[in-house]
Amino acid sequence: QVQLVESGGGLVQAGGSLRLSCAASGRTFSGYFMGWFRQAPGKEREFVAGISWNSGSTYYADSVKGRFTISRDTAKNTVYLQMNSLKHEDTAVYYCAAAPGGIRYNSVARTKPPSYDYWGQGTQVTVST
Repeated sequence: QVQLVESGGGLVQAGGSLRLSCAASGRTFSGYFMGWFRQAPGKEREFVAGISWNSGSTYYADSVKGRFTISRDTAKNTVYLQMNSLKHEDTAVYYCAAAPGGIRYNSVARTKPPSYDYWGQGTQVTVST
């Protein structure tokens, strides 16, 4: 059974940092595209960052460019999201997700939740002012 398990969320002051982890099990994600999404109360789930498992190519939402970094450790089957210079508006539940690798080439599809086959349970990130 495929599982994505997020960890690393918590409460942090504005300007601080957190690193989220997404441990994948149940299958190899070689050839897949891994994404981080977030959902704040009353808002739709939005794309944050994505990475091609094989090539390591990365993609970011404009709102996090220069502050967040996505990476993966293929040996550990884990994807990370390093979040620096956190702002109050980054407060949300953060989800890890996996999609077929081809969406890497579609700048719209890779930002849409229905494109993803597997999801984690989410981890809460709260940024205080």
